[in-house]
Amino acid sequence: MTALAQPVLTPLGRRPGALNTVVFHPAGGGLGQYVTLLSRLARRGPVHGVRAMGLVPGEEPDRTVDAMVERYLGLIRGLPERPNLLVGWSLGGLLAWETGARLAAEGAAPAVVMIDSFAEPWSAYGKPREGLLADIRRGGLVPMGPEAAEAAGRTAAAHLDACAVHHVTSRHTGAVLLMSCAGAERERQIADWRRRASRLAVTELDCGHFETFGTGHTSTVLRHLDTFIDASVGVSDAHHLHPEGTR
Repeated sequence: MTALAQPVLTPLGRRPGALNTVVFHPAGGGLGQYVTLLSRLARRGPVHGVRAMGLVPGEEPDRTVDAMVERYLGLIRGLPERPNLLVGWSLGGLLAWETGARLAAEGAAPAVVMIDSFAEPWSAYGKPREGLLADIRRGGLVPMGPEAAEAAGRTAAAHLDACAVHHVTSRHTGAVLLMSCAGAERERQIADWRRRASRLAVTELDCGHFETFGTGHTSTVLRHLDTFIDASVGVSDAHHLHPEGTR
């Protein structure tokens, strides 16, 4: 089954474990960048992935971050077990944060991992649009046929517009990890999240935003992820987890 044939929320790992993870799509809407990340998370417990509306011809993409979050919350609330870890890169991290903040209002706050996400619009959104859309499409799944390619392009454009105007107003009381990529905005990016998170951990990635899952960098992402889970989500190994997901 390809990502384009999957439902919006789909199981990607069924191994039993107390770590219950949901991974959110980046701008562009697919989950193709996350193959190695999903494999690592699936060792520790069930994993579900969220792909975007709009990738299947005939679907309309959600055009605001709030619309995406409300849609995904409705699906996540229907899971057999409540997630205790939310993960995403770029827009995906922003969706993880906003979803986590809403879930925290209903119970225990899930831990959140954001891989180079921004609380305030990233200045790159103001750069030439076609170049940024090309970067987004380059990192996604290869569409099958012109109709699917058109749907993917429309979805990427909708996500770019949504990110360019979204300002995070929610706060998060759970454990949060920000992996910050190299760039002129790193200092501001970290400061913006620190104002909103009472338990923020920060690690740095020595690469650009669109190089995060390239050769030589994915292993660093996985190392930071494992360290955060072990220290902050109450996990010492794959078989001895705290069911509540926090400590």
